[in-house]
Amino acid sequence: MRLELLNIGHRYGVLDVLDGVSFAVEDGEIVGIVGPSGCGKSTLLGIIGGLLAPTHGRVSASGALPPGCLNPLTYVFQDFALLPWRTVEGNIRLVLDRHRLSRTDKEARIDRVLAQTKLADFRAAFPRQLSGGMRQRVGIARALAVEPAVLLMDEPLSALDAQTRLLLMDEFAALFESSKTTVVYVTHNLGEAVRLCHRVVALSRRPGRIKDIVQVRTPLSARTGFAACLEADEARLWSLIRDEAAAADRELLDAR
Repeated sequence: MRLELLNIGHRYGVLDVLDGVSFAVEDGEIVGIVGPSGCGKSTLLGIIGGLLAPTHGRVSASGALPPGCLNPLTYVFQDFALLPWRTVEGNIRLVLDRHRLSRTDKEARIDRVLAQTKLADFRAAFPRQLSGGMRQRVGIARALAVEPAVLLMDEPLSALDAQTRLLLMDEFAALFESSKTTVVYVTHNLGEAVRLCHRVVALSRRPGRIKDIVQVRTPLSARTGFAACLEADEARLWSLIRDEAAAADRELLDAR
């Protein structure tokens, strides 16, 4: 599915958060959104996902849904949002129960995403028994179970330690490449953005406007570990938002 954002703007009361944001996300593409604190990254993702109506502008979608798609737009959040009284399998099953699927289809979907996310041996475990990285894998598995056309990811790794983030970035890259799902990925971590995304949209400080869109030309399969080939892209992104980030930090401090 292809998404197109046309002149998106948003205001909370008298506070302008986004202004004139326009770009497209092609079918099967992974697009990152970065920018200083308070620039409207999560607000923009909420508008893309239909949780918020923009003050002006619009989001349009085109193209056929993938076979088996139950939910065109699906979120993955940083807080995992798992039900503690359900097992790993039960948390995944939750998103399938409201759909008219045969028992065989449900079981096949659950088995597939457990295998994709390396959770097959943990299907009977409860969230409290899992590490943070494992809990986020459950969140990803649950999202993939509905075979979304677009995956909307809001800081999915920010609550995890550095080692776990590195491990999950490699796993996310492999998942994205195999599933060919369209992804919009919000993060404050520039290294994460260039590791996982085909293009990265850099927003200015509030109100968020597009400063530039950086194309990451290294193939996703070649971006393993500490890939030196990504350093130039990360440095370019930092050069775009460094002054904006410093200014945004001063604004936040002044507001306390």
